[in-house]
Amino acid sequence: MHTPDLTRIDASRHLLIAGPTASGKSALALAVAQAQGGLIVNADALQIWSCWQVLTARPSAADEAAAPHALYGHVGPDRSYSVGDWLREVRELMDRRLIIVGGTGLYLTAVTQGLAYVPPTPTQIRAEADLRIAEPDGLARMTAELDEATRDNIDTRNPARVQRAWEVLRATGRGLRDWQADTPPPLIGPDEGQRLLIQADRDWLADRIAHRFHQMLEDGAIQEVRAMLPQWDPARQWARAIGAPDLAAYLQRQTDLPTATQRGVVATRQYAKAQRIWFRGRMRDWQTWRVGPD
Repeated sequence: MHTPDLTRIDASRHLLIAGPTASGKSALALAVAQAQGGLIVNADALQIWSCWQVLTARPSAADEAAAPHALYGHVGPDRSYSVGDWLREVRELMDRRLIIVGGTGLYLTAVTQGLAYVPPTPTQIRAEADLRIAEPDGLARMTAELDEATRDNIDTRNPARVQRAWEVLRATGRGLRDWQADTPPPLIGPDEGQRLLIQADRDWLADRIAHRFHQMLEDGAIQEVRAMLPQWDPARQWARAIGAPDLAAYLQRQTDLPTATQRGVVATRQYAKAQRIWFRGRMRDWQTWRVGPD
């Protein structure tokens, strides 16, 4: 990434930096923190997990020593973690200037647009939902049982979204869309924070993704995955880290390393594409910060 023009950044306000994976968000956040001060706060749902340092490209020890960081690697794999958990933790940090950086669109829109409170799903209803969604026609049946307002406003091709909406309706008797209508004011409104959206040249980003994944392998990503194999469960949140399933398959002798590597690179590129789609749809009013080749 080019040397950032920090004159574009208002040091008197919070700063939010969004962008696709491998686009240089963390480097920009660090440059801002060193030049202007502020606490760098993680907004990446994969970098919260204590078990993944290398695999999720968390800031290095040197970076963390150069500027204060928060909400990185602080959640153990035995826990579940939600955007509501993250937002509550961010709220506790609001006594200082924050530099919130990450690629998880749901986190970033929650902090800038507000997040509705939705009661947690009771264990027995979650178990029932897990069984139902696994049935051959489970997704279609769950979708049909949703209230109309919710069904019309979620991705009904996404089993996780449909199951979550079904669980909420089953547990509370109230549709997810209805709960969302009670969204409180945002934690950081447009006057309190400057919002930057990194837009990267696609070919440039694709090359960076491939280079970074190979570098992760050299830096110990395989060892991180090996350490988690005894408790490997593809359904757990931490196991969804990009590249983790592919490296686990290699370690379990289900594929070879070149194939696992290629799959990890492809998965990362697909993730970046999904991020760009989210940003285009939800962050049209953010200030653009372009990166890429000259």
